[in-house]
Amino acid sequence: MMKTSDLRQREVINITDGKRLGFVADLDIDLEKGVIKSIIIPGQNRVFNIFSKIGDYVIPWEQIKTIGSDVILVELPNYINPTKPD
Repeated sequence: MMKTSDLRQREVINITDGKRLGFVADLDIDLEKGVIKSIIIPGQNRVFNIFSKIGDYVIPWEQIKTIGSDVILVELPNYINPTKPD
């Protein structure tokens, strides 16, 4: 069993290009089915702005390849940097 707090302590890395995306900030959960749909990682310079969702990485659970003891490896072949708002 894994706690949400355990996920938040792991850095997320895209195995396609080796980029560090950041740390898990939130989860999108399907309450009817009881499953995690995606993990959400704040975009760059967005860590302290909790009310703004523009620029966040939303990574579908199916894209997660491995959850290790200190990192989460995801495969995002068509990865595009989230855009910063103007």
